[in-house]
Amino acid sequence: MSQSIVIIGSGMLAEQVCGELNGHYPLSRANTVEEADLDQQALALVLHDSWVPAEHRKADEVFRSSGIPWLRGYVAFGEACIGPLVQPDQEGCSDCADQRLFMAGSNRREHFQLKEYMIDHPQKENDPWASTLGLKQASLLIQEEVHRIMTGEESPTDEHVFLLHLNTLRLSRHHVLPDPYCPVCGNLPEDTAERATIQLKPSPKTSTNSFRCRSLGELEKVLGRSYVDPRTGLLNQKHYDLTSPFADTVVNLPLLTGNELCAGRTQSYIQSEQGAILEGLERYCGYASKGKRTMVYAPYSEVEDQALDPESVGLHTEEQYNRPHFPFQPLTPERSIHWVWGYSLTQERPLLVPETFAYYSLGCGGGFVYETSNGCALGGSLEEAILYGIFEIVERDSFLMTWYGQLPLPCFDPASIDDKEFRLMIERIRTVAGYEVSLYNSTTENNIPSVWAIAKSTKSTGMNVICAAGAHIDPMRAVKGAVQEIAGMLLNLDEKLEHNREKYVNMYHDSYLVQQMEDHSMLFGLKETEERLSFLLDQPPVNRFDEAFEPPRQQPDLLDDLKDILSIFRRLQLEVIVVDQTSPELKRNGLHCVKVIIPGMIPMTFGHHLTRLKGLDRVLNVPAKLGYAKKPLNVSDLNPYPHPFP
Repeated sequence: MSQSIVIIGSGMLAEQVCGELNGHYPLSRANTVEEADLDQQALALVLHDSWVPAEHRKADEVFRSSGIPWLRGYVAFGEACIGPLVQPDQEGCSDCADQRLFMAGSNRREHFQLKEYMIDHPQKENDPWASTLGLKQASLLIQEEVHRIMTGEESPTDEHVFLLHLNTLRLSRHHVLPDPYCPVCGNLPEDTAERATIQLKPSPKTSTNSFRCRSLGELEKVLGRSYVDPRTGLLNQKHYDLTSPFADTVVNLPLLTGNELCAGRTQSYIQSEQGAILEGLERYCGYASKGKRTMVYAPYSEVEDQALDPESVGLHTEEQYNRPHFPFQPLTPERSIHWVWGYSLTQERPLLVPETFAYYSLGCGGGFVYETSNGCALGGSLEEAILYGIFEIVERDSFLMTWYGQLPLPCFDPASIDDKEFRLMIERIRTVAGYEVSLYNSTTENNIPSVWAIAKSTKSTGMNVICAAGAHIDPMRAVKGAVQEIAGMLLNLDEKLEHNREKYVNMYHDSYLVQQMEDHSMLFGLKETEERLSFLLDQPPVNRFDEAFEPPRQQPDLLDDLKDILSIFRRLQLEVIVVDQTSPELKRNGLHCVKVIIPGMIPMTFGHHLTRLKGLDRVLNVPAKLGYAKKPLNVSDLNPYPHPFP
């Protein structure tokens, strides 16, 4: 390849760059990509005084096939954008950069629509902010980039863009991750049984008293840099919650449907920030398949011998499907659906799973059930992610088992919990927020320590009762997790309750008005709803925490803990299935995201009309197995009210 450069464009920016590079490198010029005489140039520059997405898309196609790296510079919305440097043999292109820029912005839908319009209707008018001074500054930046690229130095525009504000000349640099769905450079593999196969590997813990294989300190070095950016990040906003009793941090996951807030809750803002980022990445992976292209579309009858029975994971009843405006249609024998490959860790074989169970964003898109983030988890290893996916399923199952069966759980005597940090947490909640916390043993037949926590207000206004849950093989972590979840809602919901009290009173009288996730917790902010929790609140705190659970086994590897848990579910004849949701953006930093499915366990749903219990006999049988009922329950015995899970 020669050391020549082709410069494409006809405005001031192209002219200035050409003048500054003339004499340094052999140059050729063209007004458009199609007019360019390509002859194995070392670099192509596509430079315009306005936004010309049609030229950028054409450049991506032509230079990729020609094997020529290229760099763009253009002006749009009062900014000059320079980059990214596009390598013809690598993922990451101008289309990826547009995707990231648009998604992180507030007008993302309009920008996507505008781009498609401008591709079909090219415009030659210069951007009104394309001043001589601003373009001169941009041209100097491009010149510096060209020198670095041509001399083989590391380029600041590799997977990055420069944004130059043309009024203030403020310059910023932003990371651009390749888009796995990019029509130009995306290269997602097909979803196959072979790729779904999981071979569990050792995953050493960071310490003997840890249940993680990578510390938050280690992850801190990559999480913010790779995923959080106000202009191009998968996560585009960060907020420190100064109202909650503990150090909570919230990050925003921008979606086409709106914004998704993701929280991290610990005793440290730094650790909470890392936790919030991990939560945001988990949500990002859970909304749709980003690591593979799904291939199987068939009715259950055609794939029955290698597929999960949809009813085993819980369906809606015929009465629900027949309700006016119900958003789903029942699954009939002849109806084809999309399937993804998962892997049964208990049967040790690949298994087809309905896509609507594997990715919770697919609910209303032709699905047959409502599915949320049940069993979704992210970890520093595949084994860690699977372990925490199981914990989440157990946590939600034990909570709902308690709720539907109205089980009078044993209440722990808080004095029996000998942990200084925990006692300080409870004292701070009492002093700062004005709530008393009660803890109940909600452990079911799997014997994985599970806790239901209730915070009861001592104030006359604001939220009255807030509930949360936790599950972990370390009972102390289960308790602290539940208390942290509660603390994140204290003081933040009081004003909303008082402002919308009539709305929630109406929900109290008509359960089907509970439509959204937040409605469940807000409903129990009312004092009149407290009676629905009397089966727990009436229990005296007489059980000793230190006698309820065995101390967790001190094992050096998460794989040992995971194997112990898998043996429990094999003994209970409950299957553990894993769908790998890991996207390419996470793989590059050694992160893993999974969806764990355990047929028979009760899935958490939000919106009273979307409850899923058909086919789940455990909700009827387990209360008797645990000694809370004399015989299996009937459907008519189940709690008819919306649950209080936050």
